[in-house]
Amino acid sequence: MKFGEKIRELRKEKGITQEILGKMIGVSKRTIINYEQGTRYPQDHEIYAKLANALDCDENYLKTENEEFITTASEQYGLRGASQAQQILDQTAAMFAGGELSDEDKMAFIHEIQSLYFDSKERAKKFTPKKYQTDTN
Repeated sequence: MKFGEKIRELRKEKGITQEILGKMIGVSKRTIINYEQGTRYPQDHEIYAKLANALDCDENYLKTENEEFITTASEQYGLRGASQAQQILDQTAAMFAGGELSDEDKMAFIHEIQSLYFDSKERAKKFTPKKYQTDTN
């Protein structure tokens, strides 16, 4: 089950609206709609904790490897990083469609792709003009 589906299911089980959930965690109704539709993920790890608290579930239930990757990319590189991370995941899923790899091999491959993404972003920093660099420390 994907992140958005989990949010929608838990929210409906608790009998609360998107607007109320948004107020409970400090985001807009539109943000909750985007989460549920799978078009956005929380940009801050704290949102996962707030969602888990509001929905009475384990924070780790809301996070899968993929959501963690997207959130980390978003925190470090903004919306563009989140978009790039989502593209990587989509392309990786397409590669495995109808494939013969075991789940363990697929996860190992995905972990390596994620590591390569963050490594390449770090290496690219030295080629970024100073006026475009941001201090992430």
